[in-house]
Parts: sequence; C-alpha cells; structure tokens
Amino acid sequence: MLYKIIRAPNFLDMLKHNYLYFRRVDTYRDDILDGEQLPLDRTGNEGAKFAKDKTFSVAKYYDTSRTRTYACCFSLNNSDYIWHEYGNSGKDAICLVIEFGKLRTILNRTIGQSALMCGNNVCHQIFSVNYGIVEYADKEALQLNAARLPNPIQYTYVKDKKYQDENELRVSLSAIGIGNFALNDAQIIKFPESLQMQFDFKKAFAEGIIKELLFANGCQQGFQDAMSQEMEKLGFLCKPPVLA
Repeated sequence: MLYKIIRAPNFLDMLKHNYLYFRRVDTYRDDILDGEQLPLDRTGNEGAKFAKDKTFSVAKYYDTSRTRTYACCFSLNNSDYIWHEYGNSGKDAICLVIEFGKLRTILNRTIGQSALMCGNNVCHQIFSVNYGIVEYADKEALQLNAARLPNPIQYTYVKDKKYQDENELRVSLSAIGIGNFALNDAQIIKFPESLQMQFDFKKAFAEGIIKELLFANGCQQGFQDAMSQEMEKLGFLCKPPVLA
C-alpha cells in the first residue's frame, strides 16, 4: 500500500476538479537539489558532448531534463514523520491509502489517452511516466556515471539519506531534455511549476484504487465532520475516514 498525506484545501480541490498534483522537481522547497545530477557526476557530464553539437554537454542535457520532470510522491509507510512533515501533524490533513498496482494501471491508461493542453491548444503527448522507490544515499559520495552515462530519470529517484524517513515511492512525468517543444505558430512551450494529471476520484474509490481515508490520531472531531460534509457536497458518499 501507498500513503499520501494531503492538506484539506488541496484535497478538496483535487476532488472537485479530478486531478493528481505533480510538482516540477527543480522547484521543491524542502529539497532544493531534488532531481539534480550528483556532484561526482557533473564534471564527467560536462566533459561529454553531443556528436552533432559540441557546445551542448550531457550536463546541460540533464539540467534541462530536470526542468521538464514532475513528481507525485507517496510513502510506503504510514508514519508520524509524513504526518508531521506534510500534514501539519494531522491538524488539517488527510491520508489516502492507495493500492499501487491499480494506481499504476489507471495512470498508464490516462497518460496514453489524455491530451496536453497549452492554453486552448491541444498538443501531442510529450511525457513519459515512470515509477520507482527512491534510493537514499550520501549524494556527495555516490557516482552513477563511472561506467556509463545514466538515464536522466535515475537522478529523479535518488535523494540524500537525510530524507530516508520519507520511505518514498514516486511517480514521475518527464520530457526529453534536448531542444524545445513548439506550437504550430512557433510559440515555445514553457514548462509550468506544476501539472494536474486527470484522475477520476469517484472511480478510484469505487474500484478500490483508494482503499480508505485516514485522519491522524488526535485530530479534532470538528475537522473530521467538516471534511465529511464537504466531501458529501461534492458527491462522495464513501465510508467516513478512520483514525490512523
């Protein structure tokens, strides 16, 4: 099972508009090096150039890929740590308990069917989706490019060991880090700080993708009642959340 802590206003907005929230990895405030190529890799990456453009290094390719990569994060454990770090110790947050296999199936289907919108323009699907358990390591000592250049997505799944209590599994959306993406009128697409991926929450509850909702122990009854009422207004008549 996966566990995702979401603050109440964000959760209700996701229910109302049917989306999962993805954040661009280079814009996280808690880990400003999220998705960054490793320090020991950078020198070698800067020295490696593309055959058709000697001014464009592999390091630049990785940096650009990072600005086009988004993550939606989950924990493998329902821990006090995630409630404290991401849910204000449960005072105004809720936890989704999710079956990973079913989530992966529906997201794979969605990414293949959904269109990318840029204003009112429909674009070709440019993102690939990946899933993985984050590796926690001493990033100052780790090297991935000693034998061969790594896939840029590998950097998205390595975090410093000081974050190991997250026990994170993440879903990532990424676009290639070479060139630009343009509309028919030659307007260059700018990658926003976040993306909203279509997600049918009513279907997720009905099909057991979301197994249950949890409140934190010690959560005020008034908050629980208010959340249940707001969910009912949106047409979600699921079982009341239980205490974690």
